[in-house]
Amino acid sequence: MSQNDPVVNPLDRRSALAGAGVAAAALTLAAACGSDDSTSRGTSSAAATSSGAPTAAPLTSTSDVPVGGGVIVGDTVVTQPAAGAFSGFSTTCTHVGCKVNKVVNGLIECPCHGSTFNLDGTVAHGPATRPLESHPVKVQDGNIVRA
Repeated sequence: MSQNDPVVNPLDRRSALAGAGVAAAALTLAAACGSDDSTSRGTSSAAATSSGAPTAAPLTSTSDVPVGGGVIVGDTVVTQPAAGAFSGFSTTCTHVGCKVNKVVNGLIECPCHGSTFNLDGTVAHGPATRPLESHPVKVQDGNIVRA
């Protein structure tokens, strides 16, 4: 080919870089879709017992939740109103969606507007008018787990 021959479709730098970017994105997507983690096999991310049955990840230990009180773990408030009776609730206040931030003197407190909730999730003092959403929990091997 000589210098005078016409070039029909030249590949400029911009096109080459764009093509390389598309190829890199495709390879990344292919690697993610073909990964060998538990979600790609369709199995639960929960741990499995020796019998193969899945077990839930513990939220906290039963010994960490005081009788007549509670603890906040992630998006769950775990309470123990009476010895051995555990309950779980969302940390989202039903007033305007702030997160409750402590359990003190038998009450779950929201810092935004002063709403308080009883250990059974019901409203103790507004402005909230609805109870906290239930997050059912159960005791499993001395731990509190999502039910």
